[in-house]
Amino acid sequence: MAQIVSFRTPKFDVRAEDPNSINPIAGQSALSWLRAELGKAGYAATEPDTEDWGWYIDVQGEGVSYLVGASADADSSTPDVEWVIQVHKHRSLKDKLLGQNKIAADDPLVVLIERLVRADPQFSDVSVESGA
Repeated sequence: MAQIVSFRTPKFDVRAEDPNSINPIAGQSALSWLRAELGKAGYAATEPDTEDWGWYIDVQGEGVSYLVGASADADSSTPDVEWVIQVHKHRSLKDKLLGQNKIAADDPLVVLIERLVRADPQFSDVSVESGA
């Protein structure tokens, strides 16, 4: 289970990103921005890296570890690109077996990401929902 933050913005140029060697999906620019913003809030994050569904960073903060992914259409012909950020909370096998410690919409990292996105006037159509 993940929490999904989606939005539209012209802030990131998908054509200027490094190519995703696995699949032509953008995500690096949004995660680079997010990584810097999370750092200001006391979270540590790795450099963006590629995955078959987009790009990801590993995030550590408040004693919790996350995988945060981002994706957008790399071939977008409009500057107002739709972005999806996925937040996955790392859980132990025991947590998974017992259905404990699941990520929720009020998770501190999810709340922070939503606040950062909503605070930027270049972002629109912001929504947060639970995903698979």
